Amino acid sequence: MTSDIEIARAAKKRPIVEVAARLGLSPEDVLPYGHDKAKLTHAALAQMQDRAPGKLILVTSINPTPAGEGKTTTTVGLGDALNRIGRKTVICLREPSLGPNFGMKGGAAGGGYAQVIPMEDLNLHFTGDFHAIGSTHNLLSAMIDNHIHWGNELGFDIRRISWRRVVDMNDRALRDITVALGGASNGYPRESGFDISVASEVMAILCLAENLVDLQARLARIVVGYTRELKPITAADLKADGAMTVLLRDALQPNLAQTIENNPVLVHGGPFANIAHGCNSVIATRAGLALGDYVVTEAGFGADLGAEKFLDIKCRKSGLAPDAVVIVATIRALKMNGGVAKADLGVEDVPALVLGSTNLERHIGNIQKFGLPVVVAINHFATDTAEELAALTGICEGLGVKAILCRHWAEGGAGAEELARAVVAMTEEGEAALKLLYADELPLWEKIQTISREIYGAARAEAPARIMAQLSQWQKEGYGDFPICMAKTQYSFSADPALLGAPANHVIPVREVRLAAGAGFIVAICGDVMTMPGLPRHPTAQRIGLTATGEIDGLF
Repeated sequence: MTSDIEIARAAKKRPIVEVAARLGLSPEDVLPYGHDKAKLTHAALAQMQDRAPGKLILVTSINPTPAGEGKTTTTVGLGDALNRIGRKTVICLREPSLGPNFGMKGGAAGGGYAQVIPMEDLNLHFTGDFHAIGSTHNLLSAMIDNHIHWGNELGFDIRRISWRRVVDMNDRALRDITVALGGASNGYPRESGFDISVASEVMAILCLAENLVDLQARLARIVVGYTRELKPITAADLKADGAMTVLLRDALQPNLAQTIENNPVLVHGGPFANIAHGCNSVIATRAGLALGDYVVTEAGFGADLGAEKFLDIKCRKSGLAPDAVVIVATIRALKMNGGVAKADLGVEDVPALVLGSTNLERHIGNIQKFGLPVVVAINHFATDTAEELAALTGICEGLGVKAILCRHWAEGGAGAEELARAVVAMTEEGEAALKLLYADELPLWEKIQTISREIYGAARAEAPARIMAQLSQWQKEGYGDFPICMAKTQYSFSADPALLGAPANHVIPVREVRLAAGAGFIVAICGDVMTMPGLPRHPTAQRIGLTATGEIDGLF
C-alpha cells in the first residue's frame, strides 16, 4: 500500500501564485515562501473586509480512538469534492505541532488522496509561525524575571507569577521547574514550568485577533502575575506588548497551501482542543469566507471539545456561525467504543457497533442543541462490511440524520461528492440559527456546570474551595462574561479516558483554573490532562530520519 508521504511526494504541485490566482489574488497579495506556500499580506486581508461571505461548514467528529477517525482527511476530501461539483471552496485548517509529530499522533496534513501539500513542510516548521509564537511568549517570560531582577518596581509577588514558558515539543521534564538558580546575578529563584506552545495564550490570541491593532490590545491585557495586594499585573504594565506584536507581525498573516487536487488551503494557528480552544484563526476563516463560496474548516478532537469551543468561544467572540456541521465517524472507532479491542476491529461485529454508536448519538444531539443542521460522514475503511454500514446508516436515520459513506482517502474528492451535495443541500434549505450553549452573564461556575451536564452528560462538576474562591474573585474583577475553555481528556465524555461510549451521571473534577485575559476566556483544567504532554515509550522520533538521497523518512 502506498504511504501518505509517498502519495504526497508524487502529487503535481502548482506554483502557489497560480493557486492564489484561483481565489482572485494577485502576486502582490501573497508573500511566497518558496514555490509552493505563501502568506496572505495584511494589505490583501484589509481589502477583503467588505466582501459578502460564503457558507461556513464545520467538520467535527466522535471522540478519537486509536482506530482513527480521519477528521482532517475528511475536511480536505470535502473541500476537494465541493470544488469538483462547482462550488468555489477554501479549506481552513490548523497548523500541526512538532510535539505530536515526534510523539505518537503523527502529522496533521490529512491522508491518502485527501492531503495538504507540501506535507513535509506543513508538519515540520512550515513558515515559522509556531516559533514566532514561542519566542513571543518567552520574551514576556524573560521580561517578567528581568523586571524583578532590576528592583521589581511593579511589586510582583513572586509566589503569584502565573505566566509560564512554552516550547513546541512534548517534554514532561519541563512541566514543573525552578528558575533563576545559581546566585544573585541570575535573579530570584522561584517555581515555574513549561506548557506546550499550542496551549499558550499567545497562540489563542493570534487565533482570535481581528488585525494587528486588536492583536496588540489583546497582548497588552495578558495578566502575568499579581502583587501582594492581589492587584493584577499585565503585559502592558511591563511595556512588553509592542515588542510582542512585532514578533507576531508576519505570523498573523494566514498561510496558503494546496491539496493534492491543487485546491486552496489556508493553514493558520494550531491550538489543541483538549487543552486549548482547538480552532484555526478567525483571520483565516474570514479570509476564506471572503474568497470562496464555501469554507470547510475543522475543530480539534471530538465535538465535545473542539466543536463546543468553536461555537461557544470562536463564534461567540467573532460573530461567525456555521451553516452546517459534518460529524466524522468510522465503523472501527464505533466498535472500539462498543468494547472491541483494536486487534479485533477487522472482524464484523454489529452488536458492538450498535453499542458504541451511543457516542455518535450524543455528539449529534449536542450539535443539534446549538440549532445547527448535521450530516454524518462515514469515513470508509476496507474492513467495513455491508451489514455494519447498513446498521450505522439505520441508526442515523432513526435520529433524523443522514449518514453518507465517503471514500476520499482512496479516491480524493471524487469519493466525497455525495457528502458535498448533501452539505450544499443543507445550506440551501435555509439559514442556520446558531444558539450558544450559555449566556455571557451566566456565572463562571455555572458555565462549567452547564458544559459538564449538557455536553458531557455528567451529573455535575466539582472543584475544591480554592478554585471556587478564584472564580468568584475573577467574577468580581470583571471577567464574569468570559466563556469557558474546558481542558480535559479527548478520549471520553468524562474526565476518565477509559470510559468510552456515552458515560452518564459522572463527575467532572476541576483541579485548576487559569485566566486568559487577553484571549478572553477562562481555562478549566479537569482530571489528569496535562498542558505539557509527554512522549510515549517508543516515540515516532525514533523512526524519523533522512534517506541516502536526503528525503525525510518515517514521517506520517
